[in-house]
Amino acid sequence: MIRTYPHGVTCWIDTEQPDPAAAAAFYGALLGWEFTDAVPPGAPGSYLVATLDGRDVAAVAPGDGPPAWNTYVAVDDADATAAAVPGLGGTVLSGPEDAGPGGRTATCLDPQGAAFRLWQARRRPGAQLTNVPGTWNFSDLHTPDRAAAMAFYRPLFGWRDVDMAQDAGTMLQVPGYGDHLAATVDPGIRERQASAPPGFADVIGGLLVTADEPPHWHVVVTVADRDACAATAERLGATVLRTAEGTWTRTALLRDPQGAELTVSQFTPPDGDW
Repeated sequence: MIRTYPHGVTCWIDTEQPDPAAAAAFYGALLGWEFTDAVPPGAPGSYLVATLDGRDVAAVAPGDGPPAWNTYVAVDDADATAAAVPGLGGTVLSGPEDAGPGGRTATCLDPQGAAFRLWQARRRPGAQLTNVPGTWNFSDLHTPDRAAAMAFYRPLFGWRDVDMAQDAGTMLQVPGYGDHLAATVDPGIRERQASAPPGFADVIGGLLVTADEPPHWHVVVTVADRDACAATAERLGATVLRTAEGTWTRTALLRDPQGAELTVSQFTPPDGDW
């Protein structure tokens, strides 16, 4: 079954890098990804779609700016959503525009300066495999002002910000997303998450209030073993910036060989796997 994403749910990640082939080689070796260029032969540019077990998980594209990971939010209508961004204090940097037959996109800034992208799906609905080792887990909003950020994102996407129980932190929810998952690709989600904090099935990302870094959307990838992954990343030319131990995860912040940062996270729930 194809995994689909309701309006307001984070749906895709990609990274823009000066040398896409080198980035693909790094992430392929680190996470087991295989790559296929979605741009037809003879057409300009490239868009290397990463797959794991034959399912889309991320992509690598050429970029002239600082290397970074991008997070996309699913929308029903990219033009209508982009048109609402300036009135809420944000900025539309580019688009809306067609991204080939895959969908329609726009690049935006929230009022604090965090960049994100809209995605109106056509042929490519978004990541088809998530939350297993080697795939995207969540994207977290790092912002200096929670209230101001939510004054923007709540009317734009319908998000709720919830301080979750059991030391799970502040999470962003799309109400009803868990019902969507249960009715489509994950019929056992309620039973599997019986020990999770209430409302966890509706979570689409996290929110961290940070004053010592620029506002941004930060990508988190699930791995089976944090320490082994970090060691492999260093061997492949990346830098481990820091590690952390939490109630639910063991994490490492990595800077890849070209400078893009992301977190790898080993899920270590106190009450067993779910």
